Amino acid sequence: MAVLIDGKAVAAELRAQLREAVQQLWQERGIRPGLALLLVGDNPASQVYVRSKARACQEVGFVSIVEHLPATSSQDHVLDYIRRWNADPAIHGILVQLPLPRHIDEHAVLLAIDPRKDVDGFHPENMGRLVLGLPGFVPCTPAGILELLRRYVGPLAGKHVVVVGRSNIVGKPVANLLLQKTPTANAVVTVCHTGAADLVPFTRQADVLIVAMGVARAIRAEHVKEGAVVIDVGINRIVDPETGKERLVGDVHFEEVLPKVSAITPVPGGVGPMTIAMLLWNTYRAATGQIWNR
Repeated sequence: MAVLIDGKAVAAELRAQLREAVQQLWQERGIRPGLALLLVGDNPASQVYVRSKARACQEVGFVSIVEHLPATSSQDHVLDYIRRWNADPAIHGILVQLPLPRHIDEHAVLLAIDPRKDVDGFHPENMGRLVLGLPGFVPCTPAGILELLRRYVGPLAGKHVVVVGRSNIVGKPVANLLLQKTPTANAVVTVCHTGAADLVPFTRQADVLIVAMGVARAIRAEHVKEGAVVIDVGINRIVDPETGKERLVGDVHFEEVLPKVSAITPVPGGVGPMTIAMLLWNTYRAATGQIWNR
């Protein structure tokens, strides 16, 4: 019987620990972590994500600022907000919700964020620190994945981890994170992606299979070896043929793969809740000055 990796429960535990830490930080140092969130445009999914992050901030005792700009906003207008928040000592973390409207240069915006307030971990300085194994902010989804593996799988040293996907948000950083010679990583890592003529020869080797390819139910039973651990990062909306209603599914065909694996993350309730939990912890570390001492 496969173990369901309960990201929702782990995230709730992390938030409870964080609430206590935030109270202690306020009592001892008079600091309340502050997170500024910038949303540009009216992308429905982005609006949901930003509301969820703002609610999570409130739950743990953070100060949160949400600025929602119209899709027609200029790049200079967006950069003005970032410059203002960079200079504000009460703002410890800055998050720009992606994607941005096409006329705004995403890289220019991310580069403008002070790396010490880059709680998403997307600034090149933080990415470079991750690759080199230096202290810095780790992107939230990869950090959440590592925490789930630490709790449910244990030491990964020498295990073969196969990552399907090469995005800057998940694939590249999680592969580099798992390569590091640390007690929670030190794995043998293979990265593959949808450019492969056939993914099966790669994915069937995996002791741990991390899937972040953005294709609904693409990984099926033949892709997975017996006893593997599967981490499904995908979030896709499909119409259920039986009910005719929309529902969320991952990049893994859960029902097909479940009988073969030793552990698997469900969608929803697996990786997703961990992303917000790690965002909150990154912001707390920024507020306490722990950014370069993880």
